[in-house]
Amino acid sequence: MTDTNRATSTSTEQWTSVQAYVLAVICLLVGIAGGWFIRGSQSPAAATAETASASAAAAGNANAGAQAPTPAEMQKMAETQAGPLIEKLKADPANTGLLENIGNVYYDAQQYPTAIDYYQRALKLEPANASVRTDMATAYWYTGNADTAIAEFQKSLSYEPNKANTLFNLGIVEWQGKMDIDKAVATWQKLLDTNPNYEAKDKVLALMAQAKKHSGVKPGTPAKPLP
Repeated sequence: MTDTNRATSTSTEQWTSVQAYVLAVICLLVGIAGGWFIRGSQSPAAATAETASASAAAAGNANAGAQAPTPAEMQKMAETQAGPLIEKLKADPANTGLLENIGNVYYDAQQYPTAIDYYQRALKLEPANASVRTDMATAYWYTGNADTAIAEFQKSLSYEPNKANTLFNLGIVEWQGKMDIDKAVATWQKLLDTNPNYEAKDKVLALMAQAKKHSGVKPGTPAKPLP
């Protein structure tokens, strides 16, 4: 946080509490309703711990009568967090790490089009960065663009064919976005075959079992979000 931000202490304190609640709610949305997506560079264990802690935090805030932030508040939160990084980027516009981190800030605040913009800028500099491309593909899914999401997941796999988190997320979109059960199951099976020590193996097997329950549904029919 910059000195200027520290000077506006009242505003900052307000956003600190909002940020904690927002991130808890977002983790729940991403981790449950969205199909348990995992960041391109994140370990499954970290994702599981993040979702569990978010559940507890959200429950505590709910019991305290906290109100979910509005989209405008979430956008403001993202702008506040991204501000110092954007200032650094002005002096170092080719810094892919900064571009990725800014994209992540907007992703976490559900500002997906803005996140995609920063991910695209990072990928222009490092097109083979499969982690960033995986996160961008997931952001496309959240904008309702399953086809582009799948295309970007597949491009990510062209650089890292056995990247576990990419395969994990691709399978979810093939199922939830396209209702192509055969492809989804095959994608997850490849994940397990090529990553025998994958930390989230049980989660993958659970998804495969749940997806197979939709085996009679015509491909291309959108699935209902996971409960």
